Amino acid sequence: MTPAYQLTNLSKSYAGRQVLNIDHLEIHPGEILAVIGPSGAGKSTLLRILNFLESPDSGKVYFQGQPVNYHKIPLEVRRMVTTVFQNPALLSGNVGSNLQFGLRLRGLKDGHRDVDEMLERLGLTSLRRSPAHTLSGGEAQRVALARALILKPTVLLLDEPTANLDPYNVEMIESVIRGINQTHQTTIVLVTHNIFQARRLADRVALLLNGEIVETADTQTFYKNPCDSRTRGFIRGEMVW
Repeated sequence: MTPAYQLTNLSKSYAGRQVLNIDHLEIHPGEILAVIGPSGAGKSTLLRILNFLESPDSGKVYFQGQPVNYHKIPLEVRRMVTTVFQNPALLSGNVGSNLQFGLRLRGLKDGHRDVDEMLERLGLTSLRRSPAHTLSGGEAQRVALARALILKPTVLLLDEPTANLDPYNVEMIESVIRGINQTHQTTIVLVTHNIFQARRLADRVALLLNGEIVETADTQTFYKNPCDSRTRGFIRGEMVW
């Protein structure tokens, strides 16, 4: 099966400081891959490269078996990948208009039923006409996720999707993530420092330390029988970086 992504000899630096140095990483179609690691490990930079927002300094990125030319990415390829950032930037207007915006950009003017279904799925129906700037952090995060999911992306990239949220919102968002993966076989890359969330959601887990992939394994193996001592230390809560 052709990988959703394949990264080889990839590096990225900012102001002379290397933040990513990945020899090899494959992301399988239809899986949930959790990328865990401490703050500053390079997780968010990796997501921006996967979403074609930034180009690597060197190395190769393949998307669905085709090499990515970061200087000329077709619109249809960009539209296959959607990101939900840790601090979502909602549009001015109300909750409903935020969901409709992406549909209108794609020429889908009659998307009211999709909006209704997505609002219900994320417990937002009562907030449809609420101004975006009045939402709580958890509500805003759910709107951002709904806005991404209504576009039915092939790949969904999540950057700390439940950071600083209460247990109710965490449970709801995790449930929606599981559901969209199981129902639509959406490929999901979840970046988080929460090792417990990664264990609950992921099919595979990768540990990123100082810009390098230390270990990647199926979730059960990763947590119960990791190969690398740094992985064992990290999941025990030790300072390994």
